Amino acid sequence: MEWVETTAKTVEEAKELALDQLGVDEADAEFEVVEEPRPGLFGRTRGEARVRARVRPSSPRPKVERRDRRRKNGADKAANPSSDSAATDAPSESGAGERGGSRPKGASSSSRGRSPRPEGTPRPEKTEKPVNDQQPSPEAVAAEAEKFLRGLLDALGLEGRTTVRLDGEELDVSLDGDQLGVLIGPRGTTLLAVQDLVRVASQRRIGDHQTRLRLDISGYREKRRVALERFAMEQADAVAASGEERVLEPMPSADRKVIHDAIGNRSDVVTRSEGEDPRRRVVIAPASAD
Repeated sequence: MEWVETTAKTVEEAKELALDQLGVDEADAEFEVVEEPRPGLFGRTRGEARVRARVRPSSPRPKVERRDRRRKNGADKAANPSSDSAATDAPSESGAGERGGSRPKGASSSSRGRSPRPEGTPRPEKTEKPVNDQQPSPEAVAAEAEKFLRGLLDALGLEGRTTVRLDGEELDVSLDGDQLGVLIGPRGTTLLAVQDLVRVASQRRIGDHQTRLRLDISGYREKRRVALERFAMEQADAVAASGEERVLEPMPSADRKVIHDAIGNRSDVVTRSEGEDPRRRVVIAPASAD
């Protein structure tokens, strides 16, 4: 995923600008502070904060080897419980364990503290690593997502159909049907919650850390995008005509990105974001006032 670079008066403001450009929540982003404002006289600051950010790349973090080591160590102790005490208490054949004794010439230091395995004690079996320790395929993630959505519809007594579009590691899952507004909620808040549940059920459960999954219900996201772009242009026209900035209502980062992108090509007005989530909002101002 490509990095974006933003500047602002503070590091936090630069991070928020980067989130607006990426269109993701802070938990899904990765930051690098390139430059911080320098302290000046009388408590003032000099310069600007510069931050690089990108969508957090996720990679599988298998713990198989760590578990195997624990199992192997546990098997060793279970098979030879007296080895630790025997290693420290048993004297060596050369009498090195007696007071004043010396270690035989040529004996390596690594041999100290070791005791032979008691006769008849079975050797612990080696734990083999799982053969299939690979990143799940996007197709497998899609199948789990569809399975979860079908179960959700059945639990709510609703009917719908799912379609999946794969583009590399991008996975778009669409759920269409009648009376699915309950899964969308006001301004898509319920849709975002359902999307999080689908991600847990289809990605985390099977160990996927690469696929970027998005959920749309009854074409809501596209309708929302079109409506936001039209609203943004209307507000931009009003700001350009009046010369006064306008502060829009609080929006999630994905909606703020639509506003910024829609007005980004205009030369008469500019946009910025103010506040903190969940009350962060877009401000449209005349270009001359920026």
